[in-house]
Amino acid sequence: MHNTLTAENVKKLRDELEYRMTVKRAEIAREKLEAAAHGDRSENAEYKEACANYRENDNRIQYLMTMLSTATVIDDEELDKSVLGINSKAKVRFVEDDFETVITLVTTMDLDPDNMMISIESDLGKALSGKKAGAVVEVAAPGENYTVEVLEVLSNV
Repeated sequence: MHNTLTAENVKKLRDELEYRMTVKRAEIAREKLEAAAHGDRSENAEYKEACANYRENDNRIQYLMTMLSTATVIDDEELDKSVLGINSKAKVRFVEDDFETVITLVTTMDLDPDNMMISIESDLGKALSGKKAGAVVEVAAPGENYTVEVLEVLSNV
């Protein structure tokens, strides 16, 4: 696993990790104790649910730790504003469809395809990363390739 993250993304991950390791674990432990006090654990739905919550929380903790340990942290303030990168906004044209739209390249944590916030790690994001206005790129996507033209680099968010 390798993700490009901003300092803000790393802070969010660390905050969530701290919460899950302290507050959330304590809440789940309390739930397990209360549920265990109700008797036979083999038929105790509350206890089984508390155990499932514990496993789910631990899985999320592992995921957060992996994200933090394998991330490449970039300083989005020091990026070249004339090329597309993290937090860049650009007007692009999908050549085959003759469709124009504004996209924003973001980290995987901030992706929101419905609002055209595209992960820098996606096929489209990788193809556009480092490009300037006027660039035409071929995007290698599963199933078919398509062409995108960078009409204008609008800003860095």
